[in-house]
Amino acid sequence: MTELTIIVEFETHEGREEEFTALIREHARKTLDEEPGCLRFEVIKPIERDGTPIPNKVMVNELYANEAAVTAHENNPRLVKVRAANAPLLKSSRLIWAKSLSAKPAEGMTTMELNASNDD
Repeated sequence: MTELTIIVEFETHEGREEEFTALIREHARKTLDEEPGCLRFEVIKPIERDGTPIPNKVMVNELYANEAAVTAHENNPRLVKVRAANAPLLKSSRLIWAKSLSAKPAEGMTTMELNASNDD
């Protein structure tokens, strides 16, 4: 089955980013603890090229084992409360569904072993 990535770009209302970040980080932690199909749930702070944080912007990058894992996440009863708590803090959000196009290493071999196998 295909792993699925969910990326969400959030824009918070002025002065609400810190509160939102605390809530979404806790949600990420609980999701990873409660949902075995969630393989990654990373909270990300967008920055300018020079490293300057972009105000009122937060992103998440989630990876799920398969469609069933996404469905389990969507049906987690805690999600209703999370969305309700986040709603007054957010100006907007944009959800992106994705799947990796990168080749995965052969199971059981490390990156170093794969690279070494290409040496003549």
